[in-house]
Amino acid sequence: MVLVAVFGTALLVAVLLSGLAARTVLSTSLLFLVGGALVSDGFLGLIHISPESEIVAVTADLALFAVLFTDGMHVSFAKLRANWRNPARALGLGMPLAFVGMALITHYLVGLDWTTSFLVGAVLAPTDPVFASAIVGRKEVPARLRELLNVESGINDCLALPVVLILIAAAGPTAAGAEASYGSIALALGLGLAFGVLLPLLVNGLVRFRLLGAEPKLQPLLPLATGIVLYAACHLTHANPYLAAFSAGAVLAAISPESKNAFEPLGESLAELAKFAALLVFGALLTPQLFGDLSLGGYVVVVLAIVLIRPGSLLLSLWGTRIDRREKLVAAWFGPKGFASVVYGLLVLQAGIPQGQEAYTLIAVCIAFSIIAHSSTDVPIARLFHVDDLIEAGTTPREGTEAPTTTKVLPHARTWSGPALHSGTSERGAAGSRRTAGP
Repeated sequence: MVLVAVFGTALLVAVLLSGLAARTVLSTSLLFLVGGALVSDGFLGLIHISPESEIVAVTADLALFAVLFTDGMHVSFAKLRANWRNPARALGLGMPLAFVGMALITHYLVGLDWTTSFLVGAVLAPTDPVFASAIVGRKEVPARLRELLNVESGINDCLALPVVLILIAAAGPTAAGAEASYGSIALALGLGLAFGVLLPLLVNGLVRFRLLGAEPKLQPLLPLATGIVLYAACHLTHANPYLAAFSAGAVLAAISPESKNAFEPLGESLAELAKFAALLVFGALLTPQLFGDLSLGGYVVVVLAIVLIRPGSLLLSLWGTRIDRREKLVAAWFGPKGFASVVYGLLVLQAGIPQGQEAYTLIAVCIAFSIIAHSSTDVPIARLFHVDDLIEAGTTPREGTEAPTTTKVLPHARTWSGPALHSGTSERGAAGSRRTAGP
């Protein structure tokens, strides 16, 4: 119960400070990391969590599933068709460049073998602009920049996952003493994609029956129930739950926008709670010994990853585009090592591969430094676009939504989920609650 008390206290403090954090360099994401570290064995010793603890795997698994499920809902196929070139450059060229760049500096400066070095690159390749939501959550910021960061971060988590799994299998024997089969990895990914596409379609077909339909107050629970069933089905069949979550969210938003709108406020809140819990657990693993174990070359890699590899790779990928130079620089800087990197780093550690501990140490320190660097610079950089201070009156609409309107919903409408009243929500988190989001 000590961990529960610590989480509740950190959550209360985070909410109370969120207004101040939205206007300053204060970050509630960092609060959860520091809170977890302070109560761990490295400092106060109130809780005892090791990488092998079951709670680490459970919170990481649930959190990434929840984050990817809600992220998938923010992928608009219509917007992608109209504005695919810049995100495609970032994903198809910028991400591989960052992946290879990280592998090179990791191999030559830290001394890890090539397979493990590329594994580190794959883990740190995904970006998460949750720390940059002061930018991507404001309509005053150029739409082209917001769309680029949103699409890139929403898709690159899943693009990196197969590479991470394959490289873990290639790096050597796992903790169980057996190498993973490439065929089993492909099967798990294929099943995950199939479940993610077919289950929302099946449920959407079921609600078309005359006797079926959701009461208005229960409409947000229908996507939630679908997600729970999907999560259980993936684990029972060994399908990949992360690819399933992202694809299910995208399909759900495409076939039933009303369902997405009804579920979005609840889904965002659940995802935030899951992020916070995993960040607290991750923080408990950030002990003084962990930072002491990283070599000088490792710290050089961390700095280069943040200030050179990501900015350089994205700037090269956007070379020749018509994006304003200032927008390019902002997009290049905001490549935080996000929540997927936290989970993938734990996968590397728990796999028990040779040099896995060294790789995890580098990954964990890089994530911690990234959280500090990006979550403390988003507000000042947002002001370059003349963005007003966030949440002065608490009435700023979130991106991608309109002002609340009154809509009558029939109790037994034969749709997936009828329209629901909601305050607007931004993609990848509201601007007004930007500091209550994890990496």
